[in-house]
Amino acid sequence: MEHDLRAALIGWLRAGPAPLDTLNSVTEEAPLRASPPWLGIAASASIDWSTKDRKGREVRVALELHTRAGEVAADAALVSAIDRRVEALPRAQADFAIVSTMFLRARAERRADNRRSVLLEYRFRCLEA
Repeated sequence: MEHDLRAALIGWLRAGPAPLDTLNSVTEEAPLRASPPWLGIAASASIDWSTKDRKGREVRVALELHTRAGEVAADAALVSAIDRRVEALPRAQADFAIVSTMFLRARAERRADNRRSVLLEYRFRCLEA
């Protein structure tokens, strides 16, 4: 379920409206070649969340947005758009259903070469379809 959720999330974010269409890349991992801004899955982890009659997983996904340090206002708009888009991920998926989506935390930091990084972590509780 974790891999299916990751794939659904990436596809959903790639198809996002403005300002998400300004992202140069939306990928499973850090892209090999992409200039900022780009978004990738930094990490994910899952634990059992099954019921008596259905297999389930609680999946935590950390998304990482990379931008240029001088674009703080644009970062805020992108982070808000990413958050709205993640929260709007359709509950019904092909092989599973999302029971709940919850924002957990965010962290922003300035990096070398005039870059900024914003990490957004979410929890998804899913059940097999």
